[in-house]
Amino acid sequence: MNLLGQILVTILLPVQFYGWGFVGNVPKVLLGVDGKQSLVQGAETEKNSETEKVTSLRGSITDAGNSQDNAGGSGYLPVRGKDFYPIKIFAGSSVVLDVDSGTLLHYDNGRLKTPIASLTKIMTAILVVENIKNLDEPVIIDEEALRADGTKVGCPTSVNCVSERLHLGEKITVKDLLTAMLLDSANDAAIALAKHVAGSQAAFAALMNEKAKQLNLGDSHFCNPSGLDEDNCYSSAYDLARIAAFSLRYDIIWKIMKTQETDVDSCDGKYIHHLKNTDMLLGQISNCIGGKTGFTYNAGRSLMLAAVDPETERHRVIAVLINDNNRWTDMKTLIDWVYNNYQWK
Repeated sequence: MNLLGQILVTILLPVQFYGWGFVGNVPKVLLGVDGKQSLVQGAETEKNSETEKVTSLRGSITDAGNSQDNAGGSGYLPVRGKDFYPIKIFAGSSVVLDVDSGTLLHYDNGRLKTPIASLTKIMTAILVVENIKNLDEPVIIDEEALRADGTKVGCPTSVNCVSERLHLGEKITVKDLLTAMLLDSANDAAIALAKHVAGSQAAFAALMNEKAKQLNLGDSHFCNPSGLDEDNCYSSAYDLARIAAFSLRYDIIWKIMKTQETDVDSCDGKYIHHLKNTDMLLGQISNCIGGKTGFTYNAGRSLMLAAVDPETERHRVIAVLINDNNRWTDMKTLIDWVYNNYQWK
C-alpha cells in the first residue's frame, strides 16, 4: 500500500486510541482473522521500544473465543489506566492480545518472522479437532512417529525419559495423543496425529498453510505438525496470538493445556503413559487458563499463555514471548502488568 493509501485508511478507518498518539510514522494496516483492516500504531518503528505503542485491533479476530463470548461479544474494551506505564520485555518478540475486543495491549517486534518450535502445535491441535469428529478414534503408531527427534511421549527432553514411551503398532486414541502433544509437547504424538488426519506430514502441513490463509495470517509458513526445525518454517508473535485466540473456541484444547499432569493408556490397556505439562506457570499464576511452551536451538525458548483478570475472571488475554531465555519471569511480569495497567469498560 502506498503512502497516500495509508493516509486515506488512517482517516477513514474508525479506530479508538488508548493513551498514546501517533509517533512519527504512518501506522501500518494489518489484516485481522476476519479479513478486515486493523490498525497497529508504531508497527513501522519496531526497533524503538518507546514508539511501539499499539492501538485497537478491535474486530480483527471476530472468530476467536467461545460462541457465547467471542471477540467483541463481551461488550468491554480495555482502556489504559491513569497510572499506565510502558513495559519492555527482552525477548526476540512479544505481544499481548485482548481476545474479546481484538486490542493489542503490548507489542514489541511482533511481526518478526521467526522459527516458533512447539508453539506450532497449537495450529496442529486446531486442525485435529476440526478434522476428527470422534476424538476416541484409535490411532496406530508407526515407525515414522517413533523416529521423531526431540521430546516424545514419556520423554520430556530428548535425553530424559521418565515414563513409558509409545510402541510400534500401539493403538491410542486421538484425544490421548492430543493430550500428549500439548502437555508433554510430544513430537511423536504430533506426527501420529498429522498422519491420521492427512496421510503424511507434508499433506498435513498443506492443511496448516491453508488454515493460515483462511485466518489471514500474513507472517506464517508451516512445514510440519511438530515445530521441529526445518528451512523456511516460521510465524510471528502476532500471528501466534491470533492462532491461540482462535483456538479458544475449542474447549478440549484449553482443558488439556490447563491440566498439570495425567496418565493416558493404550486402547488395550497394556501401556500407561504419564504426562506432565511443560508449562511451569500453571501452578504459579492463579489466573492462567492454559499455555504452551516451545524450544529448539533455532527458535530459542518461547511461551504462549492465556489469562483472565484475577478479580473478575473475565477479560481474556493471550500473551506470546518468542526467543526469551527468561520466559517464566517475563511472562509473569507481563501478565501482572496487563491487569495492573488496563481497565475494561
